[in-house]
Amino acid sequence: QVQLVESGGASVESGGSLTLSCTYTPSRYCMGWFRQAPGEDREEGVAGLDSDGTTSYADSVKGRFTISQDNAKSTLYLQMNSLKPEDTAMYYCAADSLRRAAEFILSTDLEADFGYWGQGTQVTVSS
Repeated sequence: QVQLVESGGASVESGGSLTLSCTYTPSRYCMGWFRQAPGEDREEGVAGLDSDGTTSYADSVKGRFTISQDNAKSTLYLQMNSLKPEDTAMYYCAADSLRRAAEFILSTDLEADFGYWGQGTQVTVSS
């Protein structure tokens, strides 16, 4: 069983930076981040990372967000730069043994496709 715990969410001003962390039980699962904006029913895939290092990003965050992993610390990171008010959301870490990084972005039903989720961490970006 994979357990995921996110941290690092905060309130920042537009243009600022944050780094989210997700500690996990050791695994070689595909891992990534998705978010759910206020009032939205569906989650949006933000970034994915395969165990072989392949990454995938949503167009809305390319060039601003970077996903990385430190296996020695069992921690997944999401470095977020040049934050915008539209980045405001609850951010979740997720993992699955059968998925690939690109599926974080391409999936139309993240809840069904990814078996393990964290509890979320809130990011609020003010203009």
